Amino acid sequence: MYDVIVVGGGHAGIEASLAPSRMGLKTLLVTSNINNIGSMPCNTSIGGPAKGIIVREIDALGGQMSKTADKTYLQMKMLNTAKGPGVQSLRAQADKKAYPRYMQKVVKEQENLDLIEGMVEDLVIEDQTVKGVILDDGTTYLSKTVILTTGTYLKAEILVGHSKHASGPDQQKESKFLSGKLKDYGFRIQRLKTGTPPRVEINSIDYSKTSLQPGTNAKLAFSFTTDEYVPIEKQTPCYLTYTNETTHKIIHDNLEKCAMYSGLVKGIGPRYCPSIEDKVVKFSDKPQHQIFLEPESKEMNSIYVQGFSTSMPHDIQEQMIRTLPGLENCTILKYAYAIEYDAIDPLQLWPSLETKVIKNLFTAGQINGTSGYEEAAGQGLMAGINATLKVRNEAPLVLKRDEAYIGVMIDDLVTKGTKEPYRMLTSRAEYRLLIRHDNADERLYDYSHKIGLVKDKEYQRYQNKMKGIYDEIERLSTIRFTPKDDINEMLEQNNSSPLKEGVSAKELITRPEITYDMMLPYIDAPELSDEQRRRITILIKYAGYIEKAKRQAQKQIKMEEKHIPEDIDYEDVKNLALEAKQKLSEIRPLTIGQASRISGINPADISVLLIYLKQKYNGE
Repeated sequence: MYDVIVVGGGHAGIEASLAPSRMGLKTLLVTSNINNIGSMPCNTSIGGPAKGIIVREIDALGGQMSKTADKTYLQMKMLNTAKGPGVQSLRAQADKKAYPRYMQKVVKEQENLDLIEGMVEDLVIEDQTVKGVILDDGTTYLSKTVILTTGTYLKAEILVGHSKHASGPDQQKESKFLSGKLKDYGFRIQRLKTGTPPRVEINSIDYSKTSLQPGTNAKLAFSFTTDEYVPIEKQTPCYLTYTNETTHKIIHDNLEKCAMYSGLVKGIGPRYCPSIEDKVVKFSDKPQHQIFLEPESKEMNSIYVQGFSTSMPHDIQEQMIRTLPGLENCTILKYAYAIEYDAIDPLQLWPSLETKVIKNLFTAGQINGTSGYEEAAGQGLMAGINATLKVRNEAPLVLKRDEAYIGVMIDDLVTKGTKEPYRMLTSRAEYRLLIRHDNADERLYDYSHKIGLVKDKEYQRYQNKMKGIYDEIERLSTIRFTPKDDINEMLEQNNSSPLKEGVSAKELITRPEITYDMMLPYIDAPELSDEQRRRITILIKYAGYIEKAKRQAQKQIKMEEKHIPEDIDYEDVKNLALEAKQKLSEIRPLTIGQASRISGINPADISVLLIYLKQKYNGE
């Protein structure tokens, strides 16, 4: 008897199994291939816009992806540095060989965690409650909770041109029967699609025709515990090239041969990560599209052609790719393909990621309709945490939209659902100045320390860091400068107006062009880390905007505090629109705030519901 059984060893499965085992629960990870744990069948990048902040949140919650990425990356880059802190995030080019190898070592050495190879074909269900899993050889493992993290393997099919065959990513064995069983149990199954671009031989590219894309020359890391950084001169460069009119003509001339446009593809693909043929058709006014050339590993001779995902036949792929500047004579090591797979309707999930259909059964990752390693890992971590809390008979941890991108993602999934692979975007978050890259620890460390995923020593280190930041901000308000001070020369050098009256150091940092680091020669500063100094600049410079965002969030929090009883019968709510009754009955929102975010629910419906709750449950 296990406390938690996790099905699948991808990015969601890793976090889902590590969290309960680190919290002291007896955990089993079942995967079809132990050597495939942590594999990166598509892009080897970790992070990106919004996604990089999810990785920081995973770290602040005690997860593993951040730490492994820091140990195995080829290149690290801070994105959107010319923009405000609300949209800045890290992106790392990970090593396709080193990353899974490191993850496998972590998983194999984790206390309280057992590993077995096998394909789960069915669940043990009693009284609409999961009791364990059944493998394809008939072996049964019993458990108090089960987490499904099956990725893109459910009835997976590879599609190229007019052909398709059953297979998981990278020619791994697909899961043939589990999604059918889930449908029998009452889950709504949907068909989704994603894809991957070609890989080409690293020395077959003429890099003189491309643009160099180096990393960021700064001390950058996903994990708050990382103290070692790879200097930029030791990082592996990426390169940029573009499609052109010739590329686009080949695509247009051969659309009927593409699996996507021939009718072979039944699943819905990701709108925000389209294939190259999709881009060319939908954005016909654009003469070119960016194509990034990214190395996959120090141990491999392959380049990942980012932005060139396609399901064209192999011969057409060869014609297309050789129109790209620098790739005229490239050698294709692996052709692109599309993959279709089954997923469940995430509207059948509670915010804890426990399913509404079967008690004690949790799901995480691409089975919930998401795309991306980071989205999967974030869900896996939350499912692992909440499965543990369920075993402990404790309330689930549900992150609010003003607390984390992970909270935004899960709320979107369980409240709005998705008909296409969901991708995390900064535009989905209404409080992105509150849920920044730099402050994930301040938002989430209290939670992770309370549940036991962040230990006392690490938590004390965090507290010391934050004390140093706020003590220094307070000290800066006491340091005064006058027009006679030498600081005027620095201000003029940075195109900032010279002083005409006395101001504090803190006031100077509020100027757009001035940072805390520029002030260091004039303020006799204490020894602080790069991270602390950056945080000081952000907290001072954006204080007004941050406070405004907090006030806006407080209004939404009041809505989240108005709970809806689980036994409510929406058919009894008079004057509630028919569509509202249907949506509310299906999704069963837990709070008025969640109800207000359901598609098709309007403010009038919320007002009617509030009146009903007051009369029915307050006795008025």
